[in-house]
Amino acid sequence: MSTARPSEFRQRFLKRELLLGSFIKTPTTHSIEILGGMGFDFVVIDEEHAPFDRVTIDNGLLAARAVGTAGIVRVAEPTPAKLLAVLDDGAAGVLVPHVSSVEKAKAIVSACRYRGGSRGFSNSPRAGGYGTLGMWQHVEAQDKSVTVIAMIEDPEALDVIDEIVAIDGLDGFFVGRGDLSVAMGAQSQGAPEIQSATEKIAKAAAAAGKPVCVMIGSIAETPPFRTMGVTSFIVASDQSLMRQAAGKVLTDFREMAAG
Repeated sequence: MSTARPSEFRQRFLKRELLLGSFIKTPTTHSIEILGGMGFDFVVIDEEHAPFDRVTIDNGLLAARAVGTAGIVRVAEPTPAKLLAVLDDGAAGVLVPHVSSVEKAKAIVSACRYRGGSRGFSNSPRAGGYGTLGMWQHVEAQDKSVTVIAMIEDPEALDVIDEIVAIDGLDGFFVGRGDLSVAMGAQSQGAPEIQSATEKIAKAAAAAGKPVCVMIGSIAETPPFRTMGVTSFIVASDQSLMRQAAGKVLTDFREMAAG
């Protein structure tokens, strides 16, 4: 199990500690319990590309808390209602797709912050301890602990990346190499133009003193990103990790049977 409390995730992320997470694609609690119990620093519940709804997200965040890992939610869309829902349910942070402009970035920050923002107040959900925390205790705790990560995955975002990374309250950035590859017509996520885009985002974030996260298929892919200054890694997903493990078992079994 992770030795750090989920509420400490934002500070660890901002300090650019080396952090490991994985996407959760299966709308049950079990894979979150397994990965968190093994010591993963965070999990990303994927509402954008997996069949999660408000109830399954709520259950997933409860599972993350139970095993002491930070539950981040990749929201399906960056509306104030979506962001408020997952934060009230106790998300340690949000991963927000397609932050392609300064205006979008500012709107996201505003929806996630009380002070200086426009987050709707309630201390009655899980985030407020079901009313245990007083109004200003809850405001202080949430503004201190909620992590807001923007996904940079559109070519137009690269044109204003220096302005986006400078926005106060935006904690860090995820390089969406898959969407960038499709949008730019690149042959693969390792294509030179995607490498260049990743380096540009990492350089801008470093200049602003903010961390960068990327998704990788395996730990073997980390060295070039570490050189760029990337400190948080989302390795595959619960489903792909299961496929990898199942594939190895199947290969080993067939080799045994053939021998």
